[in-house]
Amino acid sequence: MTSGAEADAMKGAVSSRGRQEGPGALWDSVKKAAFIIGSSLLFLVAFGNSLTWHLQRFWGASGNFWQNLWTKLYLMFEGHDMALFFLGTMLVPTLVFWVSNALLLLVDTTGKPSFITRYRIQVDKNNPVDPVKLRHALMTVLFNHVCISGPMVVGIYYLMTWLGNPCDPQLPTFHWGLTELAFFSITEEILFYYSHRLFHQPALYKHFHKQHHEWTAPIGIVSIYAHPLEHVLANLLPVVIGPVMLRSHLATTVLWYSLALVSTTISHCGYHLPLLPSPEFHDFHHLKFNQCYGVLGVLDRLHGTDNKFRQTKQYERHTVLTSFTPLTESVPDAPKKLQ
Repeated sequence: MTSGAEADAMKGAVSSRGRQEGPGALWDSVKKAAFIIGSSLLFLVAFGNSLTWHLQRFWGASGNFWQNLWTKLYLMFEGHDMALFFLGTMLVPTLVFWVSNALLLLVDTTGKPSFITRYRIQVDKNNPVDPVKLRHALMTVLFNHVCISGPMVVGIYYLMTWLGNPCDPQLPTFHWGLTELAFFSITEEILFYYSHRLFHQPALYKHFHKQHHEWTAPIGIVSIYAHPLEHVLANLLPVVIGPVMLRSHLATTVLWYSLALVSTTISHCGYHLPLLPSPEFHDFHHLKFNQCYGVLGVLDRLHGTDNKFRQTKQYERHTVLTSFTPLTESVPDAPKKLQ
């Protein structure tokens, strides 16, 4: 059965959509989106050349190191492109995902060390995490990873081989790799936002997405704790479609898969740690259900699905933490009113 909080959230979503979908609200959303995108473009124009120049210096200083490394790997698997593709797209991202989550699980299950737990977003939750609930989540995550992601990667290999040559002996250029990553991010934002919102429709939510929202205070491993159908349509498809569309090289694809897994782990980890991207946005989604559906937040601003979030303390904390003082201390919650 749907909890009272979820029912209220879904009713709120319906009523807020009704208010937001008028012509005036739509135009206001378009203007807000134009402001965000325009500001981002100005930022990229101002700092992009400097950033890529410094990165290009690092890339160039390495000489042919990366190409030589790839050539050795390619020759090692010569004639076995499928094995190379499968190991690359499964082994490397898998190691990235499980190593990062093993460290987080150590904190989640022991409540130590305290210098990490003090950065917990929902301070009264998962201290430590429920072992029975965690065990069930781990079994589901392992099933999704092995039985859903694995076969899908095989299918992606045949599709990308039909479209091009993902295991080309020549690596892509540095600037083309950056361009691809930018395209992948935009594609993921669009596909994830709309597929995620679709799964919040009452009929689909009850049968599929409710499982993911059992965790109102998420932890890193919960990032792929989902019904298999949702895992394919909302977790995997937004990530894999970009490299397929651009017929990307295996090296770029592996890098993107790894970054996507790190990003979703941070978004679900439950800790707002120094110098890492802020997880406040998606943590608030787990807390309130009908806010903050996207990854970058651009489409949430366009559709007004971050309006409540922008009125909260969590929004004030939604920034990169550049000190060692937890944001729950520097931006404390408003004192509760006495009854």
